[in-house]
Amino acid sequence: MARIHVHTHGKSHSIRPTSKSAPTWLNVTPDQVSSLVLKMAKDGMSPSGIGLKLRDEHAVPLTRSVTGKTVTQVLSENNIRSDMPEDLERLVRKALGLQKHLRAHNSDHRNVRSLELVEAKIHRLAKYYKGVNKLPTTWKYAAVIAQLE
Repeated sequence: MARIHVHTHGKSHSIRPTSKSAPTWLNVTPDQVSSLVLKMAKDGMSPSGIGLKLRDEHAVPLTRSVTGKTVTQVLSENNIRSDMPEDLERLVRKALGLQKHLRAHNSDHRNVRSLELVEAKIHRLAKYYKGVNKLPTTWKYAAVIAQLE
């Protein structure tokens, strides 16, 4: 599948474990994984950062294979949930950085175009998240409001 706004296929990435069940060599219980997830979330880590830390430091290939729930499901069960999905929040932060850059360098036309592309991704994701009720239907991205936050 091709990437959005690019003419490449984007095949270079890490590959998830193929097995849906927990590996036999794993000696961590589901309760231990859930407590690790909650501890890292309280320290301010994002769900993707928690998954990376579990993979790299605690040898847990997938949280879902061990606990039966994803990291975000574990967090939402314990009422630790962000108001905006992580990928949308990162795109908004990226747009803010581009807006700040363009205020200082207003003749940078290449980054004007990249800001347009990022904002198109934000609108597309917002439409999806409103459809699956992860964002309120009244949520709206506006570049002026994003500058104030």
